[in-house]
Amino acid sequence: MNTIAERIYDFLKGFPPFNMITNENLLSICKSIEVHYVEKDSFIFKTNEHIKDQFYVVKDGDIGLFTELNELIDECDEGDIFGLRALMRQGNYLLSAKAIEESIVYSISSKLFDDYIATNTEASKYLMSNLVSNYRKTNNEEQHQKFLTHHAHSTTVLQDYSEELTANYTKNPIVCSLTTTIKEAAILMTENRVGSIVITKKNKPLGIITDKDIRTKIATGLFSINDSVSKIMSAPVKTYPTNITIAEAQIAMIKYRITHLCITKDGTTDSELTGILSEHDIIVIRENNASFLIKEVKRSKSVEDLKQIRLRAQNLLKRYIEQQISIIFVSKIITEINNSITIKIIENAVKSMDYPLPTSFTWLAIGSQGREEQLLLTDQDNALVFEDVSEIDLKKTKDYFLKLSKKINQDLKTVGFEFCPANMMASNSKWCLSLSQWEKQFKRWIITPDQDNLMLCTIFFDFEPVYGNKELVYKMAEGIFESISKHEIFLNHLGVNALKNPPPLSFFRQFLVEQSGEHKDQFDIKARAMMPLVDAARLLILSNNIKSHNNTILRFQKLIELEPQNKELYNDCLVAFKYLLQFRTEQGFKHDDSGRFIDLKSLNKSHRLELKNCFKAIKEIQELILVRFNLAQFL
Repeated sequence: MNTIAERIYDFLKGFPPFNMITNENLLSICKSIEVHYVEKDSFIFKTNEHIKDQFYVVKDGDIGLFTELNELIDECDEGDIFGLRALMRQGNYLLSAKAIEESIVYSISSKLFDDYIATNTEASKYLMSNLVSNYRKTNNEEQHQKFLTHHAHSTTVLQDYSEELTANYTKNPIVCSLTTTIKEAAILMTENRVGSIVITKKNKPLGIITDKDIRTKIATGLFSINDSVSKIMSAPVKTYPTNITIAEAQIAMIKYRITHLCITKDGTTDSELTGILSEHDIIVIRENNASFLIKEVKRSKSVEDLKQIRLRAQNLLKRYIEQQISIIFVSKIITEINNSITIKIIENAVKSMDYPLPTSFTWLAIGSQGREEQLLLTDQDNALVFEDVSEIDLKKTKDYFLKLSKKINQDLKTVGFEFCPANMMASNSKWCLSLSQWEKQFKRWIITPDQDNLMLCTIFFDFEPVYGNKELVYKMAEGIFESISKHEIFLNHLGVNALKNPPPLSFFRQFLVEQSGEHKDQFDIKARAMMPLVDAARLLILSNNIKSHNNTILRFQKLIELEPQNKELYNDCLVAFKYLLQFRTEQGFKHDDSGRFIDLKSLNKSHRLELKNCFKAIKEIQELILVRFNLAQFL
């Protein structure tokens, strides 16, 4: 093998799908690959050009995919594949590929793809299910580190779950009979503004005509517009059931080189037609998955752009909840998107300041966002810590960061995160402090654990760095645990605080509801059910001197590992919290609010039983805390 082919081999073997095929086959591909140097702003292909018999892999540089209006819709860098979907579709390019910077690109012919990749089940399935996005996970550690460094907020898990969502399809497809003329069918398509029409008999799909058929078979003169649709229809059609996933749809379209799938009741041709799923539908879904939204954040030009992205994220969240995707991954998705939006806002705010940063700082998410449990749009909870400076520079430095925080908080509000009613935000001088000031404040809270200080501790012990110098946060955490170790009675007080909300059932096993106010007779799922579990997990993880787990579910998982003798209890708490988080989110979407206050009359028997099962876990975990921390004398 020649030197160039060896270098190509060493590069490609670190990326899927090339690392999924045999070494022998990969060597064969590398020997026939063409290498292209592409200058900045040069095109590899342009919109409306006839599709070339090859697809591309980026070796070095950055290739942008642009619409006909020169709108950047995607960027491809090291290891990314582009042009393959077009190759499968044939016809003309729908996008242009242009070098954003000097780049080196490999081109691979369709013959090589058919001979060595399409024949490999694992490689073809991976490639087909990932064509919608440019996400890739390298097995080469050095390249993986480069990827993570370049993309600080990786969406590894997010993309996988987007592909497993059930695809949205058109529920009322336009249909006609076998005797319909091509002209009549074309008129129906035009009137209904659709790109396809399904030929049916007794509402069962027999064939399909698309815009492409009209172009290639009618406009070219091969058939007359007065011929029946049966002359040009594609038959038999490819049919799938209503629960087809996005990944399955992509695989089917590429495998059969088609752009439309017929959806039937049982997935067969001998079943009633219920819908049509087009390649356009997949593209729309692509523009509303987590990976794409995060890319959109990076390319955003204004706060209004970010607001629209966050609204689209809510729609994505709703789809995940409706399809019962694991709440752990749902939380991860929304956290990644929220963090990306926050980072973009911070970067813009820093650039807008009158002079450069006086010292390093870290932006902290606290409360539910710090625990990665903020799903629905709720209030802001954040803080800022900056590196210690001299006493002379302290006031000027703090004033700078307060001004910066005010910009950030205002932009977060514009995006959709309302101001915290209690003003627990970085624009408040109490929550914008130097490292040593934070350490002193935490120490004061721990030494004097009155009710106010305990409340502040429960909020700030769940902090998570979002942006900036994370070393400051590690030092903060060390200071907190050092103070706790010197004042062990603090954990007792924190334990009393964890018991302030007993299991939310009365003596007669009735739900405890609000007795007055705006939410009279409603059940507060946050305060009465979720927070007791949050408080218990926090207390127990702190008592085990664990610094790296802020999320409630992860805390219970860690506790199962640390205390196998209590595995069953901690697992019950974990399951209960997952259910409560899911249920609250569902209620929020149902009533277009935070989901916190529940009208018990609207619940069915199943929901009531599930909630009561959760309360059992609360009761048992609180009994454990009562005994472990000897709290009887404190109550």
